[in-house]
Amino acid sequence: MAIRPFDAADWPAVWRFLEPVLRAGDTYSFPRDIGEDQAHQAWFSTPRATFVAVDEADRPLGTYYIKPNQPGQGDHVCNCGYVVDAAQRGRGIASSLCAHSLATARELGFTAMQYNLVVATNTGAVRLWQKHGFAIVGTLPGAFRHPAQGPVDAHVMYRRLDR
Repeated sequence: MAIRPFDAADWPAVWRFLEPVLRAGDTYSFPRDIGEDQAHQAWFSTPRATFVAVDEADRPLGTYYIKPNQPGQGDHVCNCGYVVDAAQRGRGIASSLCAHSLATARELGFTAMQYNLVVATNTGAVRLWQKHGFAIVGTLPGAFRHPAQGPVDAHVMYRRLDR
């Protein structure tokens, strides 16, 4: 597996595994009926950079974006979003994407990374981010409308990058 910058030609493959995640509505707060053009804008056009993890045949296995978490005086803190193809989960791809994003954030001059809405029921992601040094700095009671469980808590997770 390698991680490289996203190329426009990657979009059809990325959309094939990104769409089911967004439609499920249990980990991301994007509208469940988001259109492909809107998803492309959010995942590729708006962020500062987008990357893909690819196999030896250069097929996308997972992706992440990185962007400033806030404009202006908050633009030294970045935010990322990650998705791995469901068929490829359990291979360490998300962990590799996270490690890559931390290095990329430093290269881009960010001093911290913040995840604004980590769904508490997404325990695998919470564990993984903690493994990579993120702390839960706040819990927002009932802040996420889970499609099966109703309102569930969401965490704000944060990590400084100078350590």
